[in-house]
Amino acid sequence: MSGKPLVPMIEYEDANPEVRAVYDDIMATRKSDWINNFWKVLAHDPAHLKRTWEALKEIMGPGALDPLTKELIYVAVSVTNGCEYCTYSHTAAARAKGMSDAQFSELIAVVGKANETNRLVNGLRPPVDPQFQPR
Repeated sequence: MSGKPLVPMIEYEDANPEVRAVYDDIMATRKSDWINNFWKVLAHDPAHLKRTWEALKEIMGPGALDPLTKELIYVAVSVTNGCEYCTYSHTAAARAKGMSDAQFSELIAVVGKANETNRLVNGLRPPVDPQFQPR
């Protein structure tokens, strides 16, 4: 998937004040001095950029799940959806939050097996067991 983006990336120095404000919040929240390419291509629509960042910041922020678990879920979904960019991005974030190589390998094994068994169930259509139903 790596290659040329379909829209030019908007660099910080070329961004309008509305986009710069979001970029500044991203860098402050992430304690980083750079903006990744995902945000740079979203910046063509400042409202969409802000809406996406605010939602992601809220969902990935403090909650019932710890930060590493949230990143592991993001990696699993990204692998399943075939999103190369998100797989790399969230694998890097998970590693920064303490994910080991062993955890990554086990995660990928679980993702692979879940995808396989999901497809088997989708093809065979067994009824859901009563014990699995909410009570």
